[in-house]
This record gives sequence, structure tokens and C-alpha cells, in this order.
Amino acid sequence: MGIFKEVLGAEESLFRDHIPLDYDYIPKPILHRENEQQHIAMCIKPLLAKRNGRNLFLYGLPGVGKTAACKQLLKELEEETEEIIPLYINCWQKNTAYKIILSICEMLEYRFTQNKKTDELFDIAKNMLNKKAVVFVFDEVDKLEEEDILYYVLENIYRKTVILITNYKEWIAELDNRIKSRLTAELLEFKPYNELETRDILKHRLQYAFTPDVWEADAFAIVAKKAFELQDIRAGLYLMKEAGNAAEDRASRKITQEHVETALRKLEEFSIKKTEELEDEERFILSLVKQRPNSKIGDLFKLYQQNGGSQAYKSFQRKINKLADNRFIAVKKLPGGKEGNTTIVSHIGSTKKLTEY
Repeated sequence: MGIFKEVLGAEESLFRDHIPLDYDYIPKPILHRENEQQHIAMCIKPLLAKRNGRNLFLYGLPGVGKTAACKQLLKELEEETEEIIPLYINCWQKNTAYKIILSICEMLEYRFTQNKKTDELFDIAKNMLNKKAVVFVFDEVDKLEEEDILYYVLENIYRKTVILITNYKEWIAELDNRIKSRLTAELLEFKPYNELETRDILKHRLQYAFTPDVWEADAFAIVAKKAFELQDIRAGLYLMKEAGNAAEDRASRKITQEHVETALRKLEEFSIKKTEELEDEERFILSLVKQRPNSKIGDLFKLYQQNGGSQAYKSFQRKINKLADNRFIAVKKLPGGKEGNTTIVSHIGSTKKLTEY
């Protein structure tokens, strides 16, 4: 009967809680981001003394804790005081002034938004916000289709800290000068985690997500190494979840190297967002990439125009970056050549090795 001890029972699970493996989960503490959080807190601190706060531009690769660090601080702020209103806006989902102001009204619990224009709603929100201080966090700010909303906020809200988050340091250089001059933001880089930090963070999540002693050491080591290679904690979380699922599918009481290898084969399917969350234009561009994988971005843009695409090249490029950030596609920049640097765009499912990009 000893063989059955190695088989997971029907009512048993290797998972203690799936939530710590979610990309949106905010752990406490945020490991290895203490210095960055301290910097953000110091920018907000003047608001507690009824003065204007300092604005901040956060940048760094995807999956290095930018969003988690800010969200945790907003949560703590909400628990500490009622005199500061924390507002988090994801510009992937809310990429126009109207969508953003609707979201702000919802967070302020103002529900009479029907049949009101953007300017009307902004005036209502402005009057409510100016009764207190405000911390605005605009995440994935490079996805904004209408940057004027930043100008309105900077010009009309009295006491605030505005935090902009993006993967691209160069984005702020391209920002409209009217906005840039009012923003006067400090720059804060979130550098990639080193190998030890990556292992530490994943180990911390593992302890909350899985029952004790189910992970074999060599199996976890592979996950941590791959996450470090990709410089993305979210890829490590995906691998842990999929390896756990593979082990449960085989009724195993241990998560082994074999289960991790199963997860690695699925890694190309890994994306941060769901296809249903994409806008029509983004789904259209994604379909063109699937149709013509491994193409130069310029050739893809021509194909986009030939098929009725109406956006300018810069907007098209932003859509490509957005799809790449969320791992629907992969982009690889090749230097040199007669035409200068070239960007090759591939559909994730068509790439043999994700690490090549």
C-alpha cells in the first residue's frame, strides 16, 4: 500500500491559496523595494502637512514591482488618513480623458454621470477633490490616447502628488512641453531584481501559495532562474502556478522538475492581460501580427494601412509596444543595416524561444 502515499487524494491540494500567485496580488511587505517606497512616501509626505506634494515619474522593465509598490502605499495611505484621496488609474484600461474622469467619479462615489460631458464631470470631480489633498497614480501612462487629462489635473487640483508609471524612460522626453513644465517630476528607476532577490520574492510567494514541503528544491531553482533570465517576477509566478497544476493533474504529492518542464513548455502562452481586454484596434493589429509573423514594424504598418488602419505611425507603434508589454507579441530590435535599427515583431505563439527576445 506504500505506493498510494505518493498519490494525491481527491480532496487534497498542493495549493494553500492561489491568490498570492496572481499578478495583481499585493504582498506585504514588498520585498526589495523598500528604498523606492521610501522615496515615493517622501514625495507624498508634504500633503500630510497641508502643502503641495512632489510629482514622480517611475520607470523600469515590466514585472519589477512598480505597480505593487505604489498600490501598497495607496492602501496604507487610505488606512492612515481621510485627508488624502488616493486615486489609482490604469491607462491601459482607461486611456481617454472621458474614461479616466468616469473612473475618478466612481472612486469618489459620484454616480450622476449619465449624459454629462467630460468637462462637466471634471468640474464636479475637481470641486470634490479640492476639498482635500489627492495622490494620483497613472499606471501604464504611455498608453494614454489623450494626454491633456494630465494638464487638467496639474492645472486645476490644488494639493496633489502626481505619480506616472511606465516601462519607458524616454516617454517623458516626448511629453508635451505644457505638461512637462507643470509636472517637474522627479525620476525614480525601478531596476531589475538580481538573481538572489528574484529567488527571495518567489520563495516568499511560494510559502503563502502552497502547502509546506511540496516543492522539490531543484524544481524551484529552475523557476527562479527562468524568472531572473526573463527579468520578470510575473513569469515566475506563472511557472509556479502551472507547475502546481501539472503536479495535481498527475496526482503527485510533490512538484518536481518534470512538472516545471511542463510549465516551461506553456510559457509561450503566458500573457499579463486577456485578449478580451484588448480594444478593437489592438485586436486588429494582433491579427495582422499573427498573419505576418517575424515582420519588420514598418512592413506591418504598411499592411495595417492596406487593411484600413487609420492611425498614425506613432500611435501604431504605441499599440505594438502595448501588446509586447503584455506578452501578446514579442519585439526584437536589430541594430545596423542600411536602414538603421530595425524592429522585428513576432506573435508569441510563433516564437521558438522566448528568451531570444
